[in-house]
Amino acid sequence: MKSVMNQILLFSVAVCLTIGCGTYKSNQDKSTTSKPVTSEPESKAEQLLTSEPAGAKEVIQARKSAKNDEEVVLVGRIGGSENPWIEGRAAFSIVDNSLKACSDIPGDGCDKPWDYCCETDKLPTAMALIKVVDAEGKLINSDARKLFKLKELQTVVVKGKAKRDDAGNLTVFASGIFVRN
Repeated sequence: MKSVMNQILLFSVAVCLTIGCGTYKSNQDKSTTSKPVTSEPESKAEQLLTSEPAGAKEVIQARKSAKNDEEVVLVGRIGGSENPWIEGRAAFSIVDNSLKACSDIPGDGCDKPWDYCCETDKLPTAMALIKVVDAEGKLINSDARKLFKLKELQTVVVKGKAKRDDAGNLTVFASGIFVRN
């Protein structure tokens, strides 16, 4: 009799666990299918431009002339450090096209040519931070490499609003990005 009761108890526990797990899985499925509120765009096409905006300024020129909240068009190559990306965000740094990446120097075997280690004296005044924003002006919470299929040393043209800090650094809150081939 005791073994029959043990079997019934074990069967009851197994049924409860199965039902409980089934209910939990069902709730879990619901939560993963509902759309969370984020600042990720529904489509990257909003920011990814199909044609290059006219009037692009090089980074050095823009750093000298851009004013806060001014609409700017800027061109540069992705790089400036060993890791020019802001992880998990649509943000990265670009460098003026007049600077040479290590890969542009014959015989240079640098394994991260996008860090511009051969141009360290010029680099601080030849960089800009690009933050790609949504329609409300919020930074997109998605990695720029995945969202726009970007990689180091690609040339990009961005349009957006300039922001300056007290040290003269330039950030562009980009509403559009064009990738040159």
